[in-house]
Amino acid sequence: MNNIHVRIFGNGPNLVLLHGWGMHSSIWTSVHERLAQYFCLHLIDLPGHGFSSSVQTDTLDKLEAITEAIAKILPADSIVCGWSLGGQVAIELALRESQRVKKLILVSTTPHFVQCKDWLLGMEFSVLELFTRNLKLDYKNTLDKFLVLQAKGSGNTRKVLRQLRASVLRETESNIVGLQAGLQILLSTDLRKKIKYIHQPVILVHGENDFIVNLGAAQWMHEQLQDSVLISLSCCGHAPFLSHPDDFIASVMRTIQV
Repeated sequence: MNNIHVRIFGNGPNLVLLHGWGMHSSIWTSVHERLAQYFCLHLIDLPGHGFSSSVQTDTLDKLEAITEAIAKILPADSIVCGWSLGGQVAIELALRESQRVKKLILVSTTPHFVQCKDWLLGMEFSVLELFTRNLKLDYKNTLDKFLVLQAKGSGNTRKVLRQLRASVLRETESNIVGLQAGLQILLSTDLRKKIKYIHQPVILVHGENDFIVNLGAAQWMHEQLQDSVLISLSCCGHAPFLSHPDDFIASVMRTIQV
């Protein structure tokens, strides 16, 4: 049985927060207390991250497996906010659970992480593949290089990097397995053909200086989506909720102000 760890607190509409690769739900610490004044927060650890157990190893590399696990605990009438990898899970949830997902917030999200001939807005395949290979060889330094990339481009890079390091997964065998599987999802997932089928209102929040996910990916989704608002933040990297908490909270508040 796969156990998904979730913390629930606050009052108001259901707001589900999904973290990114290599992290756990405490990454939202800088904003969750303020958000809990307006929302009932559901802080979820993705499978293989934090306190959530991994799904079967042979299925963990599939985005659908993670989505299915999260769907089992998804509350009704949810606003789902996903960051990076969590954003890809949020997209799948919106398509799979359209009756329960009422609105989406996609933070620093791309439909396709990997660069290819018809998608120049992604990371080079060799870069992600190198992260995968190096995780077992040098877990700490490999993960830290990824954190540095996430913090890069923010006006307060050192502060953001400290916050990221505080929420990174510690080195254990199960975490290595989970992170390698997560990287396989980033390498293999391509949601571009599905984006146009999302009917829920979507808010896209993206840093103009994001070194992990090109702002152009958010702009592309904005053009494809039926109902979306794009909020691009200047002097902001891959983690807007850390570097620009006020702007991030204002973006989330738009979901209950319309």
